[in-house]
Amino acid sequence: MAASAAVRRMNRIALRALLLLALCSLLAPAFARDTAVPQAARLAALRSSAVVIVDPKTREVLYQKNQHAVMPIASLTKLMTALVVLDARQNMRQMLTVTKADVDHLKYSSSRLLVGTRLSRADMLHIALMSSENRAASALGRHYPGGTAKFVAAMNAKARALGMRHTHYVEPTGLSHDNVSTPSDLARLVVAAEKNAVIRRYSTDHSYTIRQGKARTLYHNTNRLISSASWRIRLQKTGYISEAGRCMVLYAIVNRRPTVMVFLDAQGKLSHAADANRVRSWLAGFYRKLAARVKGS
Repeated sequence: MAASAAVRRMNRIALRALLLLALCSLLAPAFARDTAVPQAARLAALRSSAVVIVDPKTREVLYQKNQHAVMPIASLTKLMTALVVLDARQNMRQMLTVTKADVDHLKYSSSRLLVGTRLSRADMLHIALMSSENRAASALGRHYPGGTAKFVAAMNAKARALGMRHTHYVEPTGLSHDNVSTPSDLARLVVAAEKNAVIRRYSTDHSYTIRQGKARTLYHNTNRLISSASWRIRLQKTGYISEAGRCMVLYAIVNRRPTVMVFLDAQGKLSHAADANRVRSWLAGFYRKLAARVKGS
């Protein structure tokens, strides 16, 4: 008797949960329509040329602007670089050497990683994700079985496997403007990358020190939002080349809800971070009002 009563209680709880979920799904579209004007007013200020905000659990698009536009993605490329490195299951303790082949001859950008430096594959991946170190990303590609060409082929194969139909890579750093994708495709990449604990940890680390000979070199995260106590970020990557503008992807928790944000071609050094703050503010308000409406129904 006690067991059957417990089963009935569980069934009632499950039924209430199902009814609540159904109510949420019915109310959310209506609520979105009710708040369309304030949403448009707040998000019209976004300075990114292309944006998508996605619920990673349901894959629902909460907001988008030019989400299917094919654009250069700069160092957002390195998220795919990381996935390919980790998928290959190579020895992360193996020492890799930075050579002249890793020097940037596309943009002639500077690097604190000196030619001749030897670091473990793990350390190369760490500073590539956290600090967008281009020579580290290049070295990771060169030390892939078959070299950089095979590595790039694996990047494109992984993109196809993830359903990133409008994405194409030509090299592993993001320095080439021929590395292109869309906000929609990049949201898929973020969802896949977030499942990997190594990528989550390396991309959100605040700082990391490496040894170069007898010297120590301190690297910091390229994303200032990581140091903000008001953000809960599980994964991030920033990028910039002149053709791509300021780019950023985030997997963040907003009002206890996981949210994927993609910002491409933001104009202004801090504009992508400002856009993220605007979106988070809008989402927090949206979620609070939706929860209140559900509770009152």
